[in-house]
Amino acid sequence: MSRDAHIVVVGSFAVGLTMKTDRFPSAGETVLGSGYRTDHGGKGSNQAVGCARLGAKVSLVACIGKDPFGDMALRLYREEGVDATWVRQVPQRPTGVGFILVKPGSGENCIALDPGANDLLTAADVAESDAALASADVVLAQLEIPAGAAEAAMAYGRAHGAITVLNPAPARPLLPAVLQNVDVLTPNEAEAKVLLGHRPEAEIEPSQLACELLQLGPRDVVVTLGERGAFIATRAWGREVPAIKVSAVDTTGAGDAFNAGLAVALAHGADLETAVNLAVITGGLAVTKDGVVPALPQLAEVLAHCKRYGLPKPEWARSN
Repeated sequence: MSRDAHIVVVGSFAVGLTMKTDRFPSAGETVLGSGYRTDHGGKGSNQAVGCARLGAKVSLVACIGKDPFGDMALRLYREEGVDATWVRQVPQRPTGVGFILVKPGSGENCIALDPGANDLLTAADVAESDAALASADVVLAQLEIPAGAAEAAMAYGRAHGAITVLNPAPARPLLPAVLQNVDVLTPNEAEAKVLLGHRPEAEIEPSQLACELLQLGPRDVVVTLGERGAFIATRAWGREVPAIKVSAVDTTGAGDAFNAGLAVALAHGADLETAVNLAVITGGLAVTKDGVVPALPQLAEVLAHCKRYGLPKPEWARSN
């Protein structure tokens, strides 16, 4: 498949307002922080930029406010080469905003999100992007947008013969009819438990979570495990893919980088295990830098990592 593989991302944009704190505050408590910054964010936007940095042709379907933060998003897409033809700017709601606290050293984070204009993204918006969907190799969606828009993305992607990838974050109940249009479902452990109705603190092996999720309808499941890598489950087999060894600085964008790497590899025709191996690298590299978009790896960084550790280059990047 061509190196110019096409990915359509249906998802969110939000501005991330980040601060570092030694610990997260308890209810009613104020703690001192440092290093405040304003970043581009939103899982859909992050994943679109991540895919573009890995060399894919990317179209984004999203909804942003007609405000300075919305203009900030459009500038980002021009700079990163993301096609924003189907990004709708609306006056009714402000652009989404996320408040992020990060612990220095461990990189642990917690996030509160006001979706803003993201809540106005509809199935009709997805339908209007049919020209992009018709040529997509992969359609990738998340759940920071209304469920109807994510459902439409999976349905249109399946109808056009694309590989459909759903990153169910934040997790919410989904109808079996939706999951039956998903080729690859990519929750983390906490999201997998929520989707299955388990208590978040329940101790359940990733292999069991993945097998239970398969029964809900997706073709394949990849449960991300943070510093332990990921677990792949198909109807025929299951196996764990270990993480790469890195020093974590900020884990905020690891999942988005993982999904970007997975989507790009699949769009280039890689099998699922090969795609997850690349995704583990892109996710791992992302935690070595502060921020989300600044940490999303370029293809050159991925290739340098492969060379350093004697790993095979991705097939589509052999000429780089």
